[in-house]
Amino acid sequence: MKTALRYALLLTLLSIFCLDASAARKRPRKRAKKNAAEAVAPDTVYIIKYVQPVDTAEVPQRPKFGERGCTDYSPEVRDSLLSGWYRRNVVASYDDFFDRYVSEDTTANGSDDATPDSVYARRLQQLVSPVQLPYNPIVRGYIARYTNPRYGTISRILGLSQYYFPLIEEELIKADLPVELRALPIIESALSTTATSPMGAVGLWQFMPATGKSYGLEINSFVDERRDPVQATRAACRYLKDLYSIYHDWTLAIAAYNCGPGNVNKALARAGGGTTFWDIYEYLPRETRGYVPAFVGASYAYAYHQQHGIQSENPPMPLATDTIRVTRLLHLGQVASTLDIPIETLRTLNPQYKMDIIPATIKSYTLVLPQHYLCQYIASEEEIHRKDSTYLKEYINPANIEKKKLADATPAYTTYTVKRGDTLGAIARRYRTTTAQIMKLNKLKNANKLREGQRLRIPIRR
Repeated sequence: MKTALRYALLLTLLSIFCLDASAARKRPRKRAKKNAAEAVAPDTVYIIKYVQPVDTAEVPQRPKFGERGCTDYSPEVRDSLLSGWYRRNVVASYDDFFDRYVSEDTTANGSDDATPDSVYARRLQQLVSPVQLPYNPIVRGYIARYTNPRYGTISRILGLSQYYFPLIEEELIKADLPVELRALPIIESALSTTATSPMGAVGLWQFMPATGKSYGLEINSFVDERRDPVQATRAACRYLKDLYSIYHDWTLAIAAYNCGPGNVNKALARAGGGTTFWDIYEYLPRETRGYVPAFVGASYAYAYHQQHGIQSENPPMPLATDTIRVTRLLHLGQVASTLDIPIETLRTLNPQYKMDIIPATIKSYTLVLPQHYLCQYIASEEEIHRKDSTYLKEYINPANIEKKKLADATPAYTTYTVKRGDTLGAIARRYRTTTAQIMKLNKLKNANKLREGQRLRIPIRR
């Protein structure tokens, strides 16, 4: 009996000891779990808690979709966000227009110009003109594009202007029109006499055939006076005077030159009493909305290009020229071969003769020559005309005329090897073509993926 009691007591003591050990082991584990929970809990709450950004009035942060509504922003932040959205969307609506009329590249502007607005506004005010030259964020965008050296557009235009602007200004002065209208051919054609729009507008002033003929321009198989800088400018002067007589406001007249008086009249009616371009701005076609700001930007760039470090390219034609009256059928090749003048020079100076023929059979036409060849032409005139059988018989034949038209319309190609730092836009500008044509000819899918040493076929016109 005593032995049984001893064993029972021993078992009881052992049980108590095991329970205490187990409890001892469990208590630290619970405390560790509690401590761990206490350690991570504040961080967890901090992570999911929204923290108000610092200086949100100056640099508003865009929340994730559904994270918070507009009502959660202060009035200052809402105004900043809305104004930024409006500015981005308004300016973006003019990108297509500028690319069409001036830029030969669709690359973003990327301007880092830090010129204060007050400087731009003061410079425009100093250009005293009957044509209104206001300053606003839209105009600034066009100024930035025209004065961005990356594109090189204004440098080329400045080179061409050395030849064309004296001709244009002379006709504007004769017509008693503001000389500042000389900037219109910049945004119409980038001062290219052979520029042709997809709609069929041609020349410096981009006349459509019907409009050109209505203002006295000759357009046929041999002659297209829309390409003649003098004749086209005279027609443009008459057209601009007619438009100004309708609106008595140069910005509206300039807008009507782009989209026609019908669209301007519709915009005036929809604006409900508006009398200026900026009053009817939002009711005009998108292309025309950018037309007047582009005109202001081009005028600024021409006047102040030196302040932006922009230098003029050399003009591609001789600046000293003279004009001969031609009264007999004449091929430019007769003149080129006799006087030893590159025929391309004659074509550049006389772009209106589509087939290199001056059809002076019923009336006389003009021939522009480099000035130092004038006396030589007069002395050699009979010799020049004696070559008619060599140059004219081939072209007068109707069948050959069609062949010549087809040959002129068929592009020829040259090859260019890509160099370090080249861009497709720069190459296109160099060869007076477009990035789209180069990409199509070379089957390029990405305009930004050029490699040094790559050979590209570049379209050129014969």
